[in-house]
Amino acid sequence: MSKKEKKMKGTDLQADIQLDIPEDEIWTYQVEGLAPPHINKPYKHYGLKKAIFAIVIVIAVSLSMYFSVRTVQSDVFEYSQIESGYQFDKFSNTGYVTELDIDYVSSIEYNNEIEDPAKNFDFVKDDAKKITAIREYAFNCDGTIKVINIGADVLEIDGKSFYSCWALERIEVDENNPNYCDVDGVLYNKDMTEVVCYPCNHDEYLRQKYGYEKELYRDEVTPEYQRDVQTYVVPSTVKTLGELCFNYANLREIYLPEGLETIATLAIFKLHERVDEWSTTPSLSNIYTYKAASPVTDSHFTSQEALGEVYLSLPEGLKFIGSDALSYNQSLSYVYIPSSVTEIGHHAFWDDCYKEGKEIKGVNVINVAASEEEFKSVDLGDSWRPQYDYLLFKKSIDINYSAERQAMP
Repeated sequence: MSKKEKKMKGTDLQADIQLDIPEDEIWTYQVEGLAPPHINKPYKHYGLKKAIFAIVIVIAVSLSMYFSVRTVQSDVFEYSQIESGYQFDKFSNTGYVTELDIDYVSSIEYNNEIEDPAKNFDFVKDDAKKITAIREYAFNCDGTIKVINIGADVLEIDGKSFYSCWALERIEVDENNPNYCDVDGVLYNKDMTEVVCYPCNHDEYLRQKYGYEKELYRDEVTPEYQRDVQTYVVPSTVKTLGELCFNYANLREIYLPEGLETIATLAIFKLHERVDEWSTTPSLSNIYTYKAASPVTDSHFTSQEALGEVYLSLPEGLKFIGSDALSYNQSLSYVYIPSSVTEIGHHAFWDDCYKEGKEIKGVNVINVAASEEEFKSVDLGDSWRPQYDYLLFKKSIDINYSAERQAMP
């Protein structure tokens, strides 16, 4: 068939079909082979069909809602089986869980007869499935949970498990757990050589414990309140401040033991306190080191005299300062790095200073015990020093080499 014939054939197929319909039959005319029009005529069984359609829609919506709820409920907990038992991978709070046991694989059972969403559920545990590990970021950014109870069989906890749990006040550990313990709600490894997690909202627990009925804001802080709520003594057995262990804590002063060797990544990151209902401000003002004549296990500060010899800033014998280890602490004003330090991670003291007019506030100089030549042997990460705005650029603060440690005020 030629192209011309194809074109002609296509034109024939596309020709308009014209029907000669009398004007008085325009709404009732029936085309052969098609159903007659229903203008002004009721459909057969119209009421029944409408009822059936409505029922189908209701059932479809109900099933959709049911399975949606079931999906949300089943996603509250996520676990994975590992060689030693089960790993706690993720917890997605329903919005009403304020206390949780981590001991056995669990699910949530809802009671539809109770309308209160804070009370209409129970935890169902499978005693045959023990939890032996908690994965990193398992509770990431949970803003509701206040108390976490760690079971006896949990053998491994990633230090980042409780990152940014804004409401978390306490972590309690079963006394029979062989690898972990708690000191008044703060998580440690069993032999108390590492701080694992100081809960973000631990100050709320301390307020209640020591009888401060309402939260005190910055302009109302008393010496007693600062002592009981905003000062923390790290026990003398501790060698390591773990990753993220003090992140976002409301602390003004921390006492570190001489003998501490490692301040891990983000260990003392962005400590802050509430100014009012909506805003916060940096809180960490001082880091002290103490050298006790006898073991110190009580984390509650009473006096410097009770701790023995006390001096400003980081402890002698410290070896490692991790990335962002002490960053975003603009209320801190003095840093002294002992000659024992061999590695400082990137951004270790980032944003610890700021410019107010022409004056540099916060940490405006880094004091180091080593000479300039000796300090060259230290493994330094990028931008480890604080920086401030200088013309159109950022400028790092100066280093004071061969510095003498500042005397106690």
